Amino acid sequence: MAGTRSTWDRPAGRPTGRPSEARMSAAPNPAPDAVQNAASTRPDTPCVAVCSTTFDDVCRGCGRTVAEVAHWVSMSAPQKELVWQRILAQGYPRRNK
Repeated sequence: MAGTRSTWDRPAGRPTGRPSEARMSAAPNPAPDAVQNAASTRPDTPCVAVCSTTFDDVCRGCGRTVAEVAHWVSMSAPQKELVWQRILAQGYPRRNK
């Protein structure tokens, strides 16, 4: 079957739709122990079931970008920790207390 492409192949240079590695690694990676300690005291996801990206690419409930929401389950713990640090610094997630 030489010369045929499977549906999983994509031409070189086409975007994958995943968050760019450059953007995900722009901040220094947190120490593994810090990631583990922080992750053990937080919910598995910042989602608060108030999903709204009507006016921009950032969810008004959890503060994640559309790409971060879409790829959350495939992100590594250090990548998730970077997202958690950013959204907490910005006052997200907006949970009722």
